[in-house]
Amino acid sequence: MIILLKKDAREDQIANLTEQLKEMGLESHLSVGDAHTVVGLVGDTKSVDVDMLKALEIVESVQRVQEPFKQANRRFHEEDTIVELANGVKIGGGHFQTMAGPCSIESEEQIIEIAKAVKAAGATILRGGAFKPRTSPYAFQGLGAEGLRLLLKAKEETGLPIITEAMDASQLPLFENVDIIQIGARNMQNFELLKQVGKMRKPVLLKRGMSSTLQELLMSAEYIMAGGNEDVILCERGIRTFETYTRNTLDLAAIPVLRRLTHLPIFVDPSHATGDAKLVHPTSLAATAVGADGLIVEVHNNPPKALCDGAQSLTPNAFATMMKDVEAIRPFAYRG
Repeated sequence: MIILLKKDAREDQIANLTEQLKEMGLESHLSVGDAHTVVGLVGDTKSVDVDMLKALEIVESVQRVQEPFKQANRRFHEEDTIVELANGVKIGGGHFQTMAGPCSIESEEQIIEIAKAVKAAGATILRGGAFKPRTSPYAFQGLGAEGLRLLLKAKEETGLPIITEAMDASQLPLFENVDIIQIGARNMQNFELLKQVGKMRKPVLLKRGMSSTLQELLMSAEYIMAGGNEDVILCERGIRTFETYTRNTLDLAAIPVLRRLTHLPIFVDPSHATGDAKLVHPTSLAATAVGADGLIVEVHNNPPKALCDGAQSLTPNAFATMMKDVEAIRPFAYRG
């Protein structure tokens, strides 16, 4: 349920209203926009007397929200959410960012070399996998805690904030100095993990499951936000279809659809979507043009020798070329 307040509503009146709602067992979320102040209600609103709320002096209108996702809903929060990292990097609301780095951290030399290269090309966030979910139990699973240590070393060397994937709630204590926690496609509906990152006050990048609908993605974001963590970044990384010429099918239409449904920032992962380094550049441009808030791209200093996903990794030079074209197209991006 959404309560739209009148423009002249005073702070004491709003405080009285939220206290009244609390006594009714409802949690209220206040969103102050340029034109309106919106109070979003979370909880069992079936018994709420809508006519009573409409009769209040400060209330302009009351609407029931049909969608099951509430806090992620743009009706609750008209303005775009801006996620701000500790070093001042802003994500969303017109602040476009690129995350780049290797699929898997392999050595100190490798991660630092790549970190310096992607920073020079314009990346603002360093990605790198320490814990790797792999389809085969015999494939390289990442360096684990040692990989995290090396990623933090690269952060220290370059000043870039870092993002890496958590696969299990038991790993979260190791992520204290990580700037953004990534929840991968396979864990999008790992609700216990979502609840745990929801208790943390650290940004979360949530990837869409390979067979998940947009509503399911938003409901997973809702799990995180229901725990009190509102810094959620959505990521389209391709969905599973019948097509075999690409690793997955990049759903570019998801970006404008999500822009309409939610206030959360929206990223695109062209590397996992296509599985082919030659396709990363054009799909990155397309994602930028259609209105994504940023990209997350795999870059490796020697893709043929990569221990994980070398075929979809750009070289540092190819990444630098791509970034120039992304910057050129950004002024023409669709914003809805």
